[in-house]
Amino acid sequence: MQWNLKGRTGRKKTGGKYHKSCKKTRHQRGRDFLPTEIGKPKRIKQRTRGGNVKVLVTKAQIANIVIGKEIKKAKILTVKDNTANSQFIRRNIITKGAIIDTELGRARVTSRPGQNGSVDAVLVEEKK
Repeated sequence: MQWNLKGRTGRKKTGGKYHKSCKKTRHQRGRDFLPTEIGKPKRIKQRTRGGNVKVLVTKAQIANIVIGKEIKKAKILTVKDNTANSQFIRRNIITKGAIIDTELGRARVTSRPGQNGSVDAVLVEEKK
């Protein structure tokens, strides 16, 4: 288990335990998982460390698909496979590495929708 020891592990070489010196600071806390689902587009802006802004996609309908050297927009139909979690397939949750079924065919998601603010994918199998 990782204690808040500013990057150290929770144990010494001898097996002894390090004790927490302080609580987590605001930037170490992290946040809840907001899944990207299929539906009417919805985005959330979130302030990050240094005053920057992250755009989180909570619902998406369209994916930017790379075919060779050109990029096309295609409607997302369903999630066919997701290596992150098998339950994400039935819930239609899109994460990086998920295989989605689009109007153009099957595509693998290369972006992180919950971090980047868009669903980018590479065409794996064209529709016939």
